[in-house]
Amino acid sequence: MKVPVEILLHSERRTLELVYEDGVRAEFTHEFLRVNSPSAEVQGHSPEEAQLQVGKRDVAIASIEPIGNYALKIGFTDGHDTGLFSWDYFEELARTKDVRWETYLKDLAEAGASRDPNDPANKPFEPKPRTRCGGH
Repeated sequence: MKVPVEILLHSERRTLELVYEDGVRAEFTHEFLRVNSPSAEVQGHSPEEAQLQVGKRDVAIASIEPIGNYALKIGFTDGHDTGLFSWDYFEELARTKDVRWETYLKDLAEAGASRDPNDPANKPFEPKPRTRCGGH
């Protein structure tokens, strides 16, 4: 497990950059991190349960909280904050970034959805309001 020695949030560019002791840098857009959140809300409990993330082009990181020595909890401006990004997961994201992004764009196109938060075509993919236990 590689642990970054610096975590840089570039608000204007909307990127998060991790810098490692060996000088290697990994940079991710806020949107990329949001649509690849490791949370069950995004990934599901199996690949079949994964939820296509639509309209996230303008999302930004609102908060970053270190979790022990192994992860970051990232909160986004759309309210999503349930994913714990472990250092191992960041390494995986860095290795697979290009393929993940191309797959995401392809999945959006095939679904007829878009990155645009105002695109009416995204309506069918937006999460349904949750009801509380007991149907209240």
